[in-house]
Amino acid sequence: MTASIRVETITLGDELLLGIRENAHLTYFGRQLAHHGIEPAANLVIRDQADDIRMFFTDSWKRSELVITTGGLGPTSDDITRETIAEVLGEELVYDSEIENAIRERFRLLELPMPENNTRQCYRPVSAQILANPYGTAPGIYLKKDGKILVMLPGPAREMHPMFEQLVIPKLQEEGIFPEIDCYLQLRTAGIGESSLAEKVQPIVSNQQGLVVGYCAHAGMVDLRLSSLDSDILSDNDLQRIGDECRKELDEDFACFGERTLAEIIFRELRSLDKTLAVAESCTGGLLSSHFTEIPGISKVFQGGAVCYHNDAKVQMLDVPESMIEQHGAVSEEVAIAMATGACEKYGADYGLSVTGFAGPTGGTQVLPVGSIYLGYASPVGVWAKKLQLRGDRASNRRRAATAALDWMRRKLRKYKLEDVFAAAESGQFDI
Repeated sequence: MTASIRVETITLGDELLLGIRENAHLTYFGRQLAHHGIEPAANLVIRDQADDIRMFFTDSWKRSELVITTGGLGPTSDDITRETIAEVLGEELVYDSEIENAIRERFRLLELPMPENNTRQCYRPVSAQILANPYGTAPGIYLKKDGKILVMLPGPAREMHPMFEQLVIPKLQEEGIFPEIDCYLQLRTAGIGESSLAEKVQPIVSNQQGLVVGYCAHAGMVDLRLSSLDSDILSDNDLQRIGDECRKELDEDFACFGERTLAEIIFRELRSLDKTLAVAESCTGGLLSSHFTEIPGISKVFQGGAVCYHNDAKVQMLDVPESMIEQHGAVSEEVAIAMATGACEKYGADYGLSVTGFAGPTGGTQVLPVGSIYLGYASPVGVWAKKLQLRGDRASNRRRAATAALDWMRRKLRKYKLEDVFAAAESGQFDI
């Protein structure tokens, strides 16, 4: 097999079609496959119904060399993916005692009795290999048949992601489907739109023989992906050279090479400075803190966060002067700065970041309509505030406000490097 194969993914679950749960698997597999130079041909979302599984899987299996399914491997009566696909492939289901032992051991560690219906998960197609699931009871299945490959994984992301990355990718690399390294160079940008990004880099990437350019916009960021049609025409060194030229042209809009989040970029920067951070939030209600606490090892930098939704909470938790709120309003430059400095003092942090605003759909004034957001930033070299005017719904405004706060802090850290500031101050070039 080669990397130019056709890949289709099938996501099973009535809750996906009913809109109860978002199909995040499409995003995940798109990203994972792109890392290895494969563009998925199709993603099908289908019901947990035997007739639908037979029809759609049969078509995908005819068209594709690799089919990946998620969902329907559990112990309940609507988990029929394993049985139905085995029937389509003419594969006998055999009872695997190793699966039973693994499931029983999991329940033993949880100090729970194993329900008998879990034994339904102990069957596998006779030609299949089992993919161990350390985070759940549903094992995955890896099957090679008729020159094709079938990968069946459980639906929950916390189970499926590590299984795919730790077990499936190495197997596909052994098959020669996935290369050992990423197939593109990615530049992550923030604070710049997709069209503006394309306009900036166009003079650099145009007329580069063999260069493939792709853009991916998401969550306040846009990724620029550079890859080569032929490594003999455009080598990895050539890609890096082009990437470096784009980085210089993008200047502050360039966030990083690769996949790091804005919070991870801030974490690495503060870690290198041996400094700490605290946050204070009103309208974002903990989203800002959540971005940081998703990072392993963040306790070395992140001291804590305060969600001060009511004005009284701002006064009581962060020592924001009540007179300041009365004079300027809770959504103001002054209060945003007071919240950031108050977070520093409350948690003993070097840096403070705050958000206050009207997320909607109610609230706001003629002067400050819904979507008016103030960010506050406190650092060892100064304090700042910034106003945003967002025009989305409540959920969108909250997400965008948190992302904007992270990007603003990233830019401030880049602009005001502590060692550079102190050196300039000593020479009289910068007044702290």
